[in-house]
Order: sequence, then C-alpha cells, then structure tokens
Amino acid sequence: MIVSDSEFADSERLVLDKPLVAALRRRRNEVLTALARPGEPVYGVTTGMGRLVGVALDADQQAEHQRNLLVGRAVGGPPWLPPEDVRALLVVRLRDFLRPWAGVSAELVQFLVDRLNDGFTPAVPRSGLGSSGEIIALTHAFQTFLGLGTVLEDGVEVPAASALAARGAEPYVLGPKEGASLIQGSPLAVMHAGRGWAEARRLIALQTLTAAMAIDVLGAPRAVFSPVMAGGDDHLRAVLDELTELVGTGPVRSGVVQAPLSVRVAPRALAHASRVNGELHETRRRWETMPGDSPSFVDGAFVPGTGYHAVDLGLRMDAVTAALVHLGEVSVQRTHRLLDERFSGLPPQLTADPGPRAGLVPLHKRAAGELHALRRLATPATLGSIDTSAGQEDVQAFASAAGEQLRAAAGHLFAITACELITASQARYLAGGSGVAGLRAGYRWVRSVVPPVDEDRSLGPEVERLVAACRSADFADPATLG
Repeated sequence: MIVSDSEFADSERLVLDKPLVAALRRRRNEVLTALARPGEPVYGVTTGMGRLVGVALDADQQAEHQRNLLVGRAVGGPPWLPPEDVRALLVVRLRDFLRPWAGVSAELVQFLVDRLNDGFTPAVPRSGLGSSGEIIALTHAFQTFLGLGTVLEDGVEVPAASALAARGAEPYVLGPKEGASLIQGSPLAVMHAGRGWAEARRLIALQTLTAAMAIDVLGAPRAVFSPVMAGGDDHLRAVLDELTELVGTGPVRSGVVQAPLSVRVAPRALAHASRVNGELHETRRRWETMPGDSPSFVDGAFVPGTGYHAVDLGLRMDAVTAALVHLGEVSVQRTHRLLDERFSGLPPQLTADPGPRAGLVPLHKRAAGELHALRRLATPATLGSIDTSAGQEDVQAFASAAGEQLRAAAGHLFAITACELITASQARYLAGGSGVAGLRAGYRWVRSVVPPVDEDRSLGPEVERLVAACRSADFADPATLG
C-alpha cells in the first residue's frame, strides 16, 4: 500500500498488502532483537522520558511504561480538530510507520488502518500544545486505541472504549516501544502543512481570477501586466502570463492612465504568495524523507532524533500566512475601488437604483471585518519558546500553532475572495456585455452560485455558498473554468 497526498482528503478504504506486512514483521523482529541486547538503554523504552531519562526501568515498569506514556500526558481539551483533519493526521502517522526507521508491529499498523477505514475519530486538541513536540495532541489521538479518552461521533464526545466496542474491536495492547513511537515526531504540523498548502494554492488561483476581473471591469491599461516586466522572476512571469491569457488586450477605459495601485501590484502579491507556498510544499516533501521517531531505528541501532522540532515547517507556514494577509489587503482595496463610480464609471455602490437600494457596499464591510481578523493572524506562531520540564525541554517550535493560524487565515481569505468575486460579477453585469473572452466562464461560474443583484437581498447565505464552491471541486483554475 502506498499512502499518497490524495488520501489527505478522500475516504478510500485502505488495505495492507502481504509483501508490506511481511516487511513490517521483519523490521519489527529486528527492533525486538535490538531491544533485547543487554546494557544498552533505549530512551522512552528502558528509561523514563524528558527530565526522567536517567531513571532506568525494570522489566515490570517497562511493560507498563508504553501505556503510561499515552495517559499521563493527555492534558489537552477542546476545541477539537475537525474530523477531516483527524483523518489526515492518522494518515500522516500511518505513512511514518511504513518507513523503515519506525519498527512498530504489523499489528499496530493494521489497527491504525482499520480505524481509518471505520471512521474512528479521536478527540484531538487544537490548542494548548506547549510541549517541545506534539506529545499532548498525539497522546489524545492514540490513547483512544487503548480504549482510553474520547472520540467524536457526529460531533459528540463518546468514550473511546464504547466506540471500539461498537466497531467490534478490542482495545490495542502496546508492544515494546510502540507507545513512544505513537507520540513522537510532528505529524500534526505535517498535516497542517499539507492541507494549508492546498488551501493557499487554491486561494492564489482564485485571487488571480479576482485580479483579472478587476482589470476587465475597471478597464485598466494592460502594459503594466506585460510578462516582460517580470525580468528574471519566474513566479512573477507565470502570474503575468496567466493574467495576460485571461484579460488579453481588452478595452481600456477612456481617460484612464493608471489603474488603482491595488490592481497594478496584484501580480507581485500573487507571485510572492506562490513562491512562499511552493517553499512550504518542498519543505513538507523533505519531511517525508526524514526519520520522525526518537529514537529512530537506523541500521540496527536506536538513534536519537529531532523530528519533534518542526521549526522549518512552522516558519514557512507563518510566511504563507503573512502572504495571504497581504493578498487579503489588496483584495479588500480592489473591492472598494469596484464599488466607487469614480473608478468604475458604473452606478455608485453597484446598485441599479442608488439611494433607495444599498447595492453591494455591505459586502465590502463584510470583507473589511474579515480582513481585520485576518491581520491579527500575521504574528508568527512559531516564535516564543518557553522553558519546560525543569530545563530539559527549553525550546519549542509551535509548528502546529502556525498550521492552525494558516488554516484560519485561509478561511478569512476565502470569505474576502467571495466578496470580491460577487462585486466584480455585479460590476460586469451592470456594465453590460460578457467581458473579455478569457473571463466569460469565470463570470458564469460566479453567477451560477450568486445571481446578479437587481434588488437588495440578504447576501450572507450566498457568500457562504460561494465560499463553499471556492473550496470545492466546483473551482479548478481561472484558465479552465467552464
């Protein structure tokens, strides 16, 4: 079985094939043989963890220790991760366990696959994760395999033991080192990096569409968008090429020498967002090649690792968040310009009956509120280490917090983008005509979700429908809408 990126989102049934099971059993035997070697302490297996690493465990203590690792550190609470994120987290952990350095049993891997297949959803905390790695979140996730803690059933917490019994599954009994392996590494940050990257990529494509619509509706001069202006910046050139394909050499509004700054600088904002989002993607790919367990089983020996310190993922997610904030600032300003008759030449506030009807100005106010919330997410979450464990753990990455901020930022930018799409579609409707050829499918797509506004109506539900369409497969790419 190969666990691919597509499995972050789908619910396909997973199956372990026989060669893979055989490989897992061989590696597990090697791990057990290495653990049986006398006189070689193994962190978290024959010793305590953290500051208690110097405490040697006897045979009876070792038998209890793996279970205890998943109990005493489960100090988190709600809000919980949404079910789709929990599934993605479990998939990342499964991918980790298929690597040669994990050395967990085939039985544990099969138990994990079974829980993915039967929709088992542990209650995993989203915040309050102050450990050097992700131990608090992961203990909540995986103590449920032992019948401890709670899981989510239709949004309601139920005891994990009951959920297992309802599936005809016995609680899992941990073998040597398996408890330690379940709570090591940074699968929560890797999950956020994968899902956040995908959301940001979609937003960059949507913001390219909104920028093109603003160019079209405002009749902006096209010369500033010439690909030659990119010089040696490949990301900027790609954006300018796409905008040129969408808006072509459409008509320029009479008397307009320069479009508003928010229209002219959009390609640079988009290029920067694309660049840092690509760096996040490459960093996540590198993480898939590195041992995440600590200690990892490498070349027959147990080697301490630092897979719990996902600072590079966290800082890159912080960078993508900042780029999305800037896209939001530019988008809200473009929306304001679209509503202003001085720039559009259209009726004020894009209403056919100015005065008795408000038009779309309230949409801009919604976007301004979303931007206010979005800006507060720009402070890096990854920075701010705190001394814990009496100095044994004196640096944290807080990468999962950076992931939460990135995902929250994406949510606000989806709303801002929907507001601008509706505004641009309304402007094109009032201006008459179907717009430049490259955007006609885009206008049709927006209007299929939010029809033109001839009379004031409650647009809140329609904004939410368009946000859902923006997030879903209903939207592919500006150049391929149809």
